[in-house]
Amino acid sequence: MSTETDMSSGRWRQKQRTRQALIDAARDLVTAGTAPTVEHAAERAGISRTTAYRYFPNQRSLLVAAHPETAASSLLSPDVSDDPAERLQDVIARFTELISDTEQQQRTMLRLSLEPPGAERAALPLRQGRAIGWIEEALGPLRGRLSDDQVHRIALAVRSATGIEALVWLTDVAALPRNEALTLMRWSAQALLHAALTDGPPPGTDHSGALSAVPPTR
Repeated sequence: MSTETDMSSGRWRQKQRTRQALIDAARDLVTAGTAPTVEHAAERAGISRTTAYRYFPNQRSLLVAAHPETAASSLLSPDVSDDPAERLQDVIARFTELISDTEQQQRTMLRLSLEPPGAERAALPLRQGRAIGWIEEALGPLRGRLSDDQVHRIALAVRSATGIEALVWLTDVAALPRNEALTLMRWSAQALLHAALTDGPPPGTDHSGALSAVPPTR
C-alpha cells in the first residue's frame, strides 16, 4: 500500500472517529434529557464547533444520526421462519427491547418530536416510520393473501401499541411496572395480528373519507 493510500485511509478513519465522537456526545446529552445542539455536542466531545458543523450542519441532522434506531435496517433474526406470527413475535421482542434499553433517549426524542413546527417535526427520526418498515417485513409472508395496503394497516395498528408512546402511557399513566408494560405490548401485537387474520385487517377509507369494509380473511 502506498504512503498516499495510507494517509488517505488514516484520514478516513479519523473522520469516522470524529463523527462517532459527536454522535456519542449527542446521545449522552439526549439520555440526560436535553436536546443537544451541534455546539453542545462539540463541546462535550472536545471538538471545535467549526469541525463539528462540517459533519452536522444543523441540530436536526445531529439528532437523526444520534437516534438509537438509525443504524438498524431490519430486526428479523436470520433464521426466523415464514410464519407471520413467529416473525412478528421476533421483531416486536427486539423492538420493545430496543425501546426499553434506550428509554431515556426515546423519551427525549418523543418530546422533541412534539415540540417543533410541523416540517421540522416530520423530519425527526421518530416520525420516519422505521418501525413500521420492520413490522411490514415481519408480515411479508401475508403479501399475496392480503394487499400491500392491508399489510400496511396491520403494521400501523401494531406500531400504535408497541412504541415509546405506548410504553410511556403504560408506565406513567396506567402505572404498570416496566416488565409488565413490555409484556403487554408484545401480547397486543399478537392479538392485533390474530384479529386481522380472523376478522379482517383494519378498515381503510375510500376517496370520500368513509370507512370501507374489509372482508374476513379466514
